[in-house]
Amino acid sequence: MDAIDLLETIEEETGPDPRWAVLWLHGLGADGHDFVPLVPELARPEWPAVRFVFPHAPVRAVTINAGMRMRAWYDIRDFDLANRADAEGVAVSTAQVGALLDREQARGIPPERTFLAGFSQGGAIALAAMLTRKTPLAGVVALSTYLPMSHDLAGEKATAEARQQPIFLAHGEADPVIPIQAGVATSKMLGDLGFDVTWRSYAMPHAVCPEEVRDLRDWFDRRFAG
Repeated sequence: MDAIDLLETIEEETGPDPRWAVLWLHGLGADGHDFVPLVPELARPEWPAVRFVFPHAPVRAVTINAGMRMRAWYDIRDFDLANRADAEGVAVSTAQVGALLDREQARGIPPERTFLAGFSQGGAIALAAMLTRKTPLAGVVALSTYLPMSHDLAGEKATAEARQQPIFLAHGEADPVIPIQAGVATSKMLGDLGFDVTWRSYAMPHAVCPEEVRDLRDWFDRRFAG
């Protein structure tokens, strides 16, 4: 953690002295504010107090957007998903996510009570970061996304501890940014590796819909009850 700068974050706590945490990663070009409004829609009053942490991705040039600088977890080099993510950017972002998870542990919320979530590019980083965990998290949420560099990251790099992490994957059936086929393939790959995957699809584009929030709320319910 010494060489990793902690990202700036926004925090929302649903009650005093939270004992659970959700680290939520935004999509390309957005920032940590993007999913803050989801907290009151998602959290139920009967849940234990939860700290939601929304980091801002670093600003970097994005190749497919004519090199424009924006908040991004990695450079997008190609429209082809197989070659889309730059390996160095993914590695740096997963290390930065690891540093934030370590900070939650230092603040009294251990990995087994911490969730890692993300949308689109943020979801890709959430999946990449959870694959090599030595200490399993409470669960992983990846919305409208895919596993980057799946030919390198999956299989031999998925630890036995990582496979203990339940995963909620969801995708829009009319997604023009990341085709639903990428989500289906990711779900199958993780299932074949032994992960407990909950897969949902919805009649929506590259977005989040009320039905998805409802299903995600139910998924969290089961995790808190367990």
